[in-house]
Amino acid sequence: MFWKFDLNTTSHVDKLLDKEHVTLQELMDEDDILQECKAQNQKLLDFLCRQQCMEELVSLITQDPPLDMEEKVRFKYPNTACELLTCDVPQISDRLGGDESLMNLLYDFLDQEPPLNPLLASFFSKTIGNLIARKTEQVIIFLKKKDKFISLVLKHMGTSALMDLLLRLVSCVEPTGLRQEVLHWLNEEKIIQRLVELIHPNQDEDRQSNASQALCDIVRLGRDQGSQLQETVEPDPLLTALESQDCVEQLLKNMFDKDQTESCLVSGTQVLLALLEPRRAGTEGLVDSFPQGLERSYVVSSSVLHGIEPWLKDFHQLLLNPPKKEAILTTIGVLEEPLGNARLHGARLMAALLHTNTPSINQELCRLNTMDLLLDLFFKYTWNNFLHLQVELCVAAILSHAAGEEQAEASGAESRVEPPQGSANNRDGRLETPEPTASLPENTMVTHLFQKCCLVQRILEAWEANDHTQAAGGMRRGNMGHLTRIANAVVQNLERGPVQTHIREVIRGLPADCRGRWENFVEETLTETNRRNTVDLVSIHHLHSSSEDEDIEGAFPNELSLQQAFSEYQIQQMTANFVDQFGFNDEEFADQDDNINAPFDRIAEINFNIDADEDSPSAALFEACCSDRIQPFDDEEEEDIWEDEETRCTARGVARARFGGPHAPENDSRNGQDKKASSEAARNAPGVGTPLASVQSEGPVSEGAAWTAVFDELANATPTTPAAARDVGSSVWAASPSAPEEKGWAKFSDFQPFCCRSHLTVRLECVCHQEGPPGGL
Repeated sequence: MFWKFDLNTTSHVDKLLDKEHVTLQELMDEDDILQECKAQNQKLLDFLCRQQCMEELVSLITQDPPLDMEEKVRFKYPNTACELLTCDVPQISDRLGGDESLMNLLYDFLDQEPPLNPLLASFFSKTIGNLIARKTEQVIIFLKKKDKFISLVLKHMGTSALMDLLLRLVSCVEPTGLRQEVLHWLNEEKIIQRLVELIHPNQDEDRQSNASQALCDIVRLGRDQGSQLQETVEPDPLLTALESQDCVEQLLKNMFDKDQTESCLVSGTQVLLALLEPRRAGTEGLVDSFPQGLERSYVVSSSVLHGIEPWLKDFHQLLLNPPKKEAILTTIGVLEEPLGNARLHGARLMAALLHTNTPSINQELCRLNTMDLLLDLFFKYTWNNFLHLQVELCVAAILSHAAGEEQAEASGAESRVEPPQGSANNRDGRLETPEPTASLPENTMVTHLFQKCCLVQRILEAWEANDHTQAAGGMRRGNMGHLTRIANAVVQNLERGPVQTHIREVIRGLPADCRGRWENFVEETLTETNRRNTVDLVSIHHLHSSSEDEDIEGAFPNELSLQQAFSEYQIQQMTANFVDQFGFNDEEFADQDDNINAPFDRIAEINFNIDADEDSPSAALFEACCSDRIQPFDDEEEEDIWEDEETRCTARGVARARFGGPHAPENDSRNGQDKKASSEAARNAPGVGTPLASVQSEGPVSEGAAWTAVFDELANATPTTPAAARDVGSSVWAASPSAPEEKGWAKFSDFQPFCCRSHLTVRLECVCHQEGPPGGL
């Protein structure tokens, strides 16, 4: 084999190391230096761990390369140096992490004015992060000694690589005790409060965006770590600080400062969404939870909700008057007043707040009429599907408000008394029934949605307007899909939702014409729309058995069916059945006649034809043999088969029919009377030369009689070609004159296959003319 030969060649790196004055740059020019380093080439590692080489490697990743260098090779050496320092070789990690002078040289990269070179910053962050994972305790002690470390990291927060470094300190420190120590150290440095201060209109957009992303990741990492740790640990101090009411209020104060900017509003809202959506920050978390009614895996801190509530009016004003944006050109024309990212995030925040089902927040939103404003935006910006989704989630949240309380109050449901249908509602829209105070917000929001926001009327008007537009040749509006989902949500909650009784009462209170239009819309238009929107992912028209109707076209086209059949044919195994299925010629198996050990399955399965004229007596004889029933084997005793000549022909014909003719399963169980009648008819059969028709015309005869007549006629026929009957074994046939019901045996191991077409006729004719056992001419 190949590996038996010693084809190993000496690496060129080793040859360079053998030189007396080799330089680090010469080694870094070699393509296999990283491979040799990871393979822990001791000679190379000793060279790299020299003080001069380590300092040169650190300098390469922390100092800008000369500007006069060619651009394509300018950052080649810094990149190679970073890979060598972070290749997870213990000798290099120990050398770098254990030398304070090298760590100081690395740390000095932060002590410069922003902005940092983003590529060198990524090399620095990767190197420090690798040391945090490999030499955790030594690096943490070193960083704690640097009083300005956190300040320098925040100073360069506009570079995303420094944000990654901060997150490595939060997430990559092990074990748990040391991690808690690092979290307390960062909390003492007021890292959360200082990140919140960066989300301010006066800061650069990059710093605001990276600070917001860092805070969102701290929330996610803190909750994930708390859910994964088996042992009971103290709360995450950074998460506790971020969820405090003071921190939330400070964030909102920075957002709604006098000089509002879209970047500040969006960055701050993303942090609030991360606090309100513990599963996932973003729209996806709401999509997963609203329609399916999933319970929250983490309870939102009340301090976050209390901190947001006083600022709801500012978010409502943001939806009305967002920061000014210039007109933009879209595929449907010029949009004079774009929706903007700030208003979109405001809608996302409203959906998240409604999902919490907080009574005071729901009441404030009803007072501000925020839901009505969101519906106005829904129908105004007909092509903004991001907004349409958030409005749909708001409606779904309102209709599913009572889902959690239905379970909690199930035990007291029997004691409640339903009021009469004519009972009046108070001004909050609540039915005057003894219900817990917690049910106030859900009924208030539902009543507000259907009465103040006129949801049903808006759906009907928008649908009719879209029908008129399409009838005039216009395009279908872009919000019709989400409008269909909102209508379906109303219908579903009206039928089996947690507030179905209240929704039914509200719709019943609509004007008669509006209620009639809604009922017709649900029964006809909405049903037809849902039917058209239903797509059959799998066709079921041809999923039936082929035995039911052979002429029905299959699910695949004809060409594909032929290809599939040919593929199946190619992968079949070469078994006896496979050969028999496709047939064989006369010469292919001719030389097997002398083999007495042919497999029985081949003999039993062979299909062959008699080569004879249509009016030939041999053809009629063979058809009669094949159509006759196969008689069962009789193994009670064996006797000499050559004692009676007439019986000999009958026995030979029966045995031939057993193996050459078709087998009828339903005729396998014969009684003894049929056997006896068959044997007696064989003795009294007509003489030589009697036609087969005369035998059949004499009246009903047994099958054995017919067989005797057939073979007696064959016995006097003159063979057309000289042939010899081969010896197939004297024990193959057995018949006794004294016991005609007992038939002969066929010994399958000595039986020969009938491979040639003319063999059967020749054997039958020749055997019937022999006076003694077969074998001679």
